[in-house]
Amino acid sequence: MSDIRHSLLRRDALSAAKEVLYHLDIYFSSQLQSTALPIVDKATIELVEDFIFHVPKDRGVQLKRMSSLQELQLLEIMCSYFQEQSKDAVRQLIFSALFSPQGNKADDSRMAMLGKLVSMAVAVCRVPILECAASWLQRTHALYCVRLAKVLVDDYCSLVPGSLQTLQHIYTASPRFCCQFITAVTALYDFSSEDLIPSPGLLEMVVTWIVDDPRLTLITFLNMPISASLPLGSLGVTPLLGLVRWCVKAPLAKRAKELAPAADTEPFYSKLHLGVLQILLMLQVHLTEKNLFGRLELLQFEHVVQLVEELARLVEELNPLNASREIELSLNRLAQVLQVSLSAGALLCTREDLRSLCSRLPHNNLLQLVMSGPVQQPPHSPFQPGFYPHIHTPPLGYPPRPSPPAHSTHPPHPAPQFLSGMAFPYRPIR
Repeated sequence: MSDIRHSLLRRDALSAAKEVLYHLDIYFSSQLQSTALPIVDKATIELVEDFIFHVPKDRGVQLKRMSSLQELQLLEIMCSYFQEQSKDAVRQLIFSALFSPQGNKADDSRMAMLGKLVSMAVAVCRVPILECAASWLQRTHALYCVRLAKVLVDDYCSLVPGSLQTLQHIYTASPRFCCQFITAVTALYDFSSEDLIPSPGLLEMVVTWIVDDPRLTLITFLNMPISASLPLGSLGVTPLLGLVRWCVKAPLAKRAKELAPAADTEPFYSKLHLGVLQILLMLQVHLTEKNLFGRLELLQFEHVVQLVEELARLVEELNPLNASREIELSLNRLAQVLQVSLSAGALLCTREDLRSLCSRLPHNNLLQLVMSGPVQQPPHSPFQPGFYPHIHTPPLGYPPRPSPPAHSTHPPHPAPQFLSGMAFPYRPIR
């Protein structure tokens, strides 16, 4: 490895970066012949950081940095390489070696180049790169995922007017990336501040995707092995939590910020709310087919607790502003989501859990009905009528929840091996 390093030091910056890519290709192609799970050694990571991201370990060595033109040329070389590499396993390993965060000073450079590469892949429709990015979004900590989402939103929703259509077309090019992008975007725009409310254009795009085909949001879930669990700190297996947050908090956020009538987005949130309920009904079928009904909590109770706490704070702020209509709409949507989630087996809790959770919220007739009535189980359910699933069967992968409900800490799980392609026939609804 030291010989390779000395050779690279004699080259210009772009030539050295190209040589590192060539080295990675040989390195991983060779490893895959002897093992199914190649390991990226420290020396290889250092070559990447030194000659592609230009963050050397040895501060006494002055490396040649690329100019803006050379960086653009490198991005084009990467685009061509990932497009032409026929072995998906090699492609995924090299993408991971280049862009998996290492928790060091090179991560900022790594994320900057990743954002430019994925943005370029969207512009020129390089599906292999979008598929690699989808896998990256599944296994990487959410903090980095929302950074990538922010780059794409800035590039296609803010900087260049009219470019949003280009991003919208990834729906047909790479549904898997589209699913992960929705998950990251809804995690980023959480309505916690005025800057974190999705723009009308971004909202319309996401709603259009979901209305056209709600199954789009379930691609990651449907392609995961049943026994797999997500790495700690990663995005959710579906964008359900973020989409529910958008629907439920939007009326209150709009009233609090007093948005102009020209920016009225309520019709889109109404469509999105209907789409979320359709997604939950689809989940009931898939959970039952996989024998996971009542065992896999896709809308985690701890996250619902956090959402209700946020709603309670917003309601307190809006009470002096005569926002009864907006509060009623928000609580009605929350009640509908809770009812359908419980019935579909996506949310696992008892009526006592709900009563305790919603005690801080104003009275709402629909919410009161949900808290007081049993949840109907799907046909042929192994559970007795009138009971909630987790009373009988512990949720898969989660410890029993204490009573009263509290935020629980889940034990770490080994990182799953995600499938690179879709394991079910995906056909967009027209």
